[in-house]
Amino acid sequence: MSFDPELCRNESEVESKLIVQYLLPKLGYSPDTWYQEVSFESIRLDFLAFAKPVVPFVWEGNLPLSILIEAKHPSINLNIHVHRLRHYLKSLNVRYGLLTNGKEIRIYESSKYDIQQVFQCSGKEVNTRLDEIKALIGRDSLQQEKTKIYSEISPLQNNLILSKDISNHTCTEKRQNTMKTIAIYHHKGGVGKTTVSVNLAAALSKRGKRVLLIDIDAQANTTFATGLIKFQFDEDDNLKNRNVYHLLESTKYEHNFIPGIVKKSHCFNQPEIDVIPSHISLIARQQELITSSASRWRLSKKLDQVKSDYDIVIIDTPPSLDLYAQAALTAADYLIIPSDLKSFSNQGLVSVKNFIAQEIAETKEGVGKPDIIIMGVLPSKISTNSQYLKHTYIKHKSLISERYNLPLMDSMISERTALSKCIHKTFPMGNLDIPDPKSILDYAKKEPEANVSAAEFEALAMEVLEKMEMQ
Repeated sequence: MSFDPELCRNESEVESKLIVQYLLPKLGYSPDTWYQEVSFESIRLDFLAFAKPVVPFVWEGNLPLSILIEAKHPSINLNIHVHRLRHYLKSLNVRYGLLTNGKEIRIYESSKYDIQQVFQCSGKEVNTRLDEIKALIGRDSLQQEKTKIYSEISPLQNNLILSKDISNHTCTEKRQNTMKTIAIYHHKGGVGKTTVSVNLAAALSKRGKRVLLIDIDAQANTTFATGLIKFQFDEDDNLKNRNVYHLLESTKYEHNFIPGIVKKSHCFNQPEIDVIPSHISLIARQQELITSSASRWRLSKKLDQVKSDYDIVIIDTPPSLDLYAQAALTAADYLIIPSDLKSFSNQGLVSVKNFIAQEIAETKEGVGKPDIIIMGVLPSKISTNSQYLKHTYIKHKSLISERYNLPLMDSMISERTALSKCIHKTFPMGNLDIPDPKSILDYAKKEPEANVSAAEFEALAMEVLEKMEMQ
């Protein structure tokens, strides 16, 4: 029996004609070794196949070697589903994943921190390249593999283990001695800075990093997004006398240091994240700081005092060239520039580069700090339209390096309603709706629509750790 990709006109036919009728039997999987439409909490798998029969199917800690398979409509670009596959492989600790739309077949292998493509062919080539596929994910090949032991057990797998008590499991990852600070900054507003800041912090926290999240924007979007603003009336405002402003003013007050101002994010994410909140009063009070040049470097100095308490600091900045942006970028070791890659956003990149090269470089030199490292422009709030991704998006990306001479990050954050829903979650209390925002990773545990966004932020976290050599 051979496979003809022309017979697959929709996703259902890719599943039945390519996977069920052709690939699984050819790779040696009998009906008692594979399952279709498998669910684990928020994860929904198209297929999961095992090296040995698993009857009845019960997910346990000692998972037999397996592969997962995701099938897509023939018109779908597989690139936009790689982030989701990465999320599935890493969350479930499965080594191999096959991704196909009938016209193309790809195999990815999971390593400790990321996944990499190890095989690719067209649907027309699958008949002649079947032996290569067997060598990677055939049932016989899997049976010969030794069980791979991961140094970490993911939060999701922790919930799936039925036969073992791992409550005493501790992360053995080696701590880095040097705290790294990342500013999320763009001169253009509306490019997703807050979304990136809070969810990157959550993703890094879930990877065992001690994270401090700083909101230095008067709009206080990060403060709201992490659940710290729950008051309905001014008299209930518990942030006006303890916020980021007090780190920038004179140090003569005992409480004007990070330990006296930091708050826990509580229900926003598990594990919790330490947050330095912002406040709307920053707008009016900036004039009080401008007269003192020390205001631009006080945040940097106060972060030095807690460098043994945190692995990573993330700073959500204002879309401006003001004192608050200067303070954030002076304190930062790295810069991520979120951008929707549209014309106005790209034009703002020139201002960002000039600001960094002139004012920020001078301030950093004055306090003995090395120049900021631009980690890259991060494509953010990107349309999921397949035609846009196939044509326009590629052109927009090329401009970043060709016209603006800036590095481009490998990760991408798509524009999805789930990212807005998770931040604006509420719960009723009497006649009031109390804000109850969640990180996209925690939101995805109960809302399958958020899986792709969660996977994108997990991929971003892994890329950031790799670039900072902090795996």
